[in-house]
Formats: sequence, structure tokens, C-alpha cells
Amino acid sequence: MRRKASLILLALAVFFAALSPLLRWYAYPRLAKVPAGQYQDMVLEAKDATLLDYATMTAEKVDRITVVQTLKGDVEASRKVERTTDRDVVVWDGLSYVQGPDGEMVSSFPERYVFDAHTQEPVHAAGEAVDGDPVRRGGIEFKWPFRTEKRDYEYFDAQARLTAPIHYEGTQDFRGLEVYYFEQTIPWTEVPLPKTLPVEGITAESVAKTGTTRWYTTVRRFWVEPVTGAPVYGEEIHREELRGGALLGDRDKVTAFAGHVKMREDYIRHTVDLVGSQRLVLLLMTTYLPWGFLVLGAGLLALSLYLEARGRRPGDPVPAEARASEPLSA
Repeated sequence: MRRKASLILLALAVFFAALSPLLRWYAYPRLAKVPAGQYQDMVLEAKDATLLDYATMTAEKVDRITVVQTLKGDVEASRKVERTTDRDVVVWDGLSYVQGPDGEMVSSFPERYVFDAHTQEPVHAAGEAVDGDPVRRGGIEFKWPFRTEKRDYEYFDAQARLTAPIHYEGTQDFRGLEVYYFEQTIPWTEVPLPKTLPVEGITAESVAKTGTTRWYTTVRRFWVEPVTGAPVYGEEIHREELRGGALLGDRDKVTAFAGHVKMREDYIRHTVDLVGSQRLVLLLMTTYLPWGFLVLGAGLLALSLYLEARGRRPGDPVPAEARASEPLSA
């Protein structure tokens, strides 16, 4: 009986010891990916901001500007790209909808972002666009890779349609989560006007004909949970100006928008809770279960060897059946 038990324990020890690296190095790279049909929204606010009144072309102080950001996965589009690339692909349709203090639309800025579900690297495919203009992204956007490293990354700026480094600036504690802090500065850069503007009759084309141009600068900050690669908090110190041209009359420039844009408190709490639960699932796959299975396998192996040793210990009494079968001595 002891021998049978030791063999069962030995088989279990081999099973769990083999399962440990399989879970970490085979299952995890295949299962850790962004879902193709994911939907998420985020509300950000800029208090005591400056906003351009397009009707009078003057900058005004306002108590609050609200930015509603949505990301919606297009599953069918993902499948089409996957058939041509042989990769797990996510297609996100993003929209940044800016509202003034009266709730009226200030601008609407759509994007289509195509990326690898595992690595978050951009995948160049038909439909990749910013505000209706085709683009070819470089670097990440919205999300960092799983198991984010303490280093700089290339990050795509949709307003300027360019890729620039976003710098790792250290490790911090954010509401109980260990996060990596990243910061990117985009210097003053001429950028296209949004194609959707709040005043009827004023379009990007009509403004461009006057010779007036739009310029933009921002300091972009993210606090990223490294296991999931998900930002738990983000903010921007954002400024836009209109410069030159007949539209401004005798003025050289006018502020179109200036404000410190931050995530709203209720969305911060929701994001921290969501990322915390996702972090636990990934840690189970990469750390807790692999090491647990390895320790369990070692323990079962030790127990198996112990039972085997006890079963073969010299000096144990001979069973009665064996004694009865022994020949009588002369």
C-alpha cells in the first residue's frame, strides 16, 4: 500500500512540476491579451480653464471643461486584420468629446487604433486614422505592454500625428498600487484644426484659407500599473493657440484652449479597482500559481520518497504469509 501511495505521489509531483513552467512560459503569453471587444469610457475635467469663443474669436475663462473619452473594440474589423497578419489584433475606435461649461460641444476628435493584442505594438492596416486622416503610428498609445519595464517608451501623440519618447520617471505608490510614472512633453507644434468645430459655418478648411494656423503643446503624465500595463491615472497640462492670418485681425495669436486636464475622481476609483483585480489574475498566472505548483511538486516528491523509504526499511517484521511458506530447517 505504501508503495502504491508513493507512486501516486510521485506522479502528482511530476505533474505539478511540469505544470509550473507551462503556465508561466506557454499559457501566459497566449492568454494575456487585450480583448477584441473591450469597451471603456473615461471622464476628465479641466477646472478654471481658458476656452476660445469661436463666435467672437476671443479667449474666455470658464469654470470647467469636460472631456469624455471612449474606446470601443470593433471585433469584426479585428478579425479581418487577423486574417491578413496572422496575429491577435485589436481595433479600437476612440473618441474624445470636449464639452464647455454649458454642456455644448467644443470639439469631437475620433481615432482608429490598430494594435497587437499581446504586445500593444501598432499594426498597420487599412482604416488606421486620426480625425479621418490616415496615419501610420509608431509606438504605443493608451496602454503600455503587459509587464511594463522601467524604461522610456515611444508614445504616439494623436494631435501632432507624431511619435516621441515618454520617459520613465520613477516608481510611486498610487492608492495602494505600485505604479511607474511616465512623462512626455510635446513642444509647441503646428497641428491640424479639428474637422468638427462648434460654430456652424466655421470649418477647418475655412480657417485654413484665412492663413490662421493652430499650435499645440502638452505635458502628458501617466501612472501605469506595470503587471497589466494599464494606466490607473493620467493628466495633461494642455495648451492650444491660433496664430496669424486674417481671422485674428491685428492679433498675433489667441488662446484656443488652456487647462490642466485630470481624471474625474469617480473614474479614478473605478480604474484602480478594475486594474487591481486584473493585476491579481495576471499575478496568479505569472507568479503565485507557477511557484505554488513548484513548491507543491517538491513537497509531493519528498513525501513520495519518504513513503518509499519506509516501505523498504530493514528490520521490519516478516509478514505471516511469508513465514508460513519458508522451509523447515533440518
